Amino acid sequence: MLKRLRNSVVPPSIEQRATLLAGKHITYTLKRSKRRSIGLNIDERGLIVSVPLRASEKWLQSVLRDKADWVIEKLDGWQTDPPNVNRWQDGETIDYLGELLVLRVEQGLFATPVQRLGKELWVFVVDGSQKTIEHAVSNWYRQEAQQFYTRRAAHYARLLNVMPRTVKLSEAKTQWGSCTAQGSVRLHVHLIKLPPRLIDYVVVHELAHLRELNHSAAFWQLVESVCPDYKILRSELKAVANR
Repeated sequence: MLKRLRNSVVPPSIEQRATLLAGKHITYTLKRSKRRSIGLNIDERGLIVSVPLRASEKWLQSVLRDKADWVIEKLDGWQTDPPNVNRWQDGETIDYLGELLVLRVEQGLFATPVQRLGKELWVFVVDGSQKTIEHAVSNWYRQEAQQFYTRRAAHYARLLNVMPRTVKLSEAKTQWGSCTAQGSVRLHVHLIKLPPRLIDYVVVHELAHLRELNHSAAFWQLVESVCPDYKILRSELKAVANR
């Protein structure tokens, strides 16, 4: 179970969150800095909320409620008339495990075409075209996803006393994950962009199907046995899907 941060611990500088504004599920990026006020910005990436390092949850939620109508209006505007934005270039950001990585693009031949260094993802390409950069990052996403999912599946498989035959990547349009009666678990490659707690929930959900091939009370009890916060996580995941 995720533990709450103690008061003495500095909260993470960047978080991916979900909330309900004006009756709509909204996901947003929370950034903490040394600023003194709370600022809201909306661009092609969605809602970005900048807050002081020690801003309270009460203050944050109050501002979000006050600006709810404005946020919904602006988000709808971006969705109905999206700008022509070049995302695959140096200085842009991409999502990875609930955080934002800054793309750093260098032209040239290297043994490892993509390397993550802290909060930056370095991409080494020959021609520097956006298509080439996107292809390199997509391959990196798949490699990271396969490794991360396999580790998390092994961890929770022991807790649930199950043994999946395979853990594979999926690009299904309507499912985050799936599980067959033969023991094959598939997890969407884009899950790697979400916070680990949401990935863990999907992993647990699919592994639990190895014992309960349904969504009965017994199934949810099994999920809850290793993922006590599953209801909260399920709501967060739905908010992401509805964005």
